[in-house]
Amino acid sequence: MVGSVPSAVCSAAAAILTVPLPRRPLDPEDPADRIRGWYENELGWPTVPGEPVRLLVGERFDVLDVPAEAGLAALRRLAPDSPVAVRGDRMRLLVAAGGAEEVPGILQWLEWGALPLDLTAIGAGELIEAPLPPPGGGRGRGRGPGPNRPGPVQGAAVWLRPPVAGCEAEASLPTMSALGDVGGAPDLVRLVDTLATHCHRVRLRRASAQPLAFS
Repeated sequence: MVGSVPSAVCSAAAAILTVPLPRRPLDPEDPADRIRGWYENELGWPTVPGEPVRLLVGERFDVLDVPAEAGLAALRRLAPDSPVAVRGDRMRLLVAAGGAEEVPGILQWLEWGALPLDLTAIGAGELIEAPLPPPGGGRGRGRGPGPNRPGPVQGAAVWLRPPVAGCEAEASLPTMSALGDVGGAPDLVRLVDTLATHCHRVRLRRASAQPLAFS
């Protein structure tokens, strides 16, 4: 998406992030270190040692992992600046830290609990592959590959809606405390219900496309 970051989100950043984050020294010759440095120094998101670069989930955000088709249908439930990543045919939607623990109870309450949904909640202590930082560090949303902007490595995770360095992305993440649109953040319950609905539709469509087995 192209455009400036809403002032309300950046105002939340100023209120939440009052102490400058320590900046990690970088080796400019090491591609992994450049990626790690963008996450740690620009966003304040913790990573773990090793390659590929992986993000630690549960401190700044949790993740809902769903089929990309279902995720695309749920984007309307997210704030425009709520980060979303894609890897292959999977989509990862970031939600507020602690949200993953709420998902099983939400699904039960919405009467989705008995159905096999391809919806995985990734929470505290787990890891995800770090999507490649966008060109311009997220300031130039929506720009595709070009002569000086090579495309992503095939199969690598990439940002569909990247977080913006210098602005508190967590202020836009779906949360349980947002019932009734408190604080302007999206509602986690509505998001999970939309994802469950479309995950179920994807599963039914795939099942109907399978050839019949004859004994």
